[in-house]
Amino acid sequence: MIQPSQPELSRVERMALALGRWTNERPLPKKAQWLFLNAVSRTWVRGVVARRTYVHGVEALCTLEPDRGVLLVANHRSFFDQYIAVLGLLDSGVPWIRALSFPVRANFFYERPAGVLINLLVGGGVMYPPIFRDAPRSELNRDALRRVVDFLRTPGHLAGMHPEGRRNKGPDPYSMLRAQPGVGEVILRARPLVVPLFIGGLGNDFLAQARRNFQSDARRSEPVILCFGPLLDYSEFTRERPRLTLYKRVADRAREEILRLGETERRLRSMARAGTLPDDDPGWLLERLRARRRGAVSPPCDAP
Repeated sequence: MIQPSQPELSRVERMALALGRWTNERPLPKKAQWLFLNAVSRTWVRGVVARRTYVHGVEALCTLEPDRGVLLVANHRSFFDQYIAVLGLLDSGVPWIRALSFPVRANFFYERPAGVLINLLVGGGVMYPPIFRDAPRSELNRDALRRVVDFLRTPGHLAGMHPEGRRNKGPDPYSMLRAQPGVGEVILRARPLVVPLFIGGLGNDFLAQARRNFQSDARRSEPVILCFGPLLDYSEFTRERPRLTLYKRVADRAREEILRLGETERRLRSMARAGTLPDDDPGWLLERLRARRRGAVSPPCDAP
């Protein structure tokens, strides 16, 4: 792939970008990243949130045999959205995931040494490629989208994106910001399988999240609920001429499906608070994981 020019990048940004490309685009480092994510990242994420996490709709994903990449499109309320989403998939036994990529805004993870270090230590550098905010670096962002498209043409590759483009800090957890056309462009250019997801109950304070996981009433008072939806049907858009307005319409469709799943999440949250989701319900991630370890879960979600 032709390397784009890098206007006005700082020394830290140049180093972070080169490291991200080496880690995510070479076979051996990418394989090492996958091993790190399973052995380290998955362990600490499970320890922080698994006990109070409920997963809905994942069984249909276990039956997939993707002949291309899969794009996970989700609402964005927390810094940890994608990590908990991947935990929900892997600990439920989804067997086809072999590599991950999470495009990320560059203003912390690629512009500050602490962000670069956190990206490496927390996820093995999986937050890649970076999306820059300022206009002079727009060609780098075009290049980032091209790289995501290439990833999504590979079977077993799961990428995660947020149609909103940035984190929603508003007071209503069931609202979303306006969708941006970037995710629609990726969908129409790569033609991946697209899985909508609504995530509720996840905060941004890491220590607070860890404490809540061990509270006796956490499943009733503050559950984390993942609602995976059926594959997004965007076939009607593939017959039109690619253009910005079309990309926006595809992104809007993804946003609509995520918001629809938000209503399912709201219903499940009410049931959890009312106690009608019992602690042995297999939707609770920790119970699902324990059942799989006992061999009590039927195929196709019984992969180790």
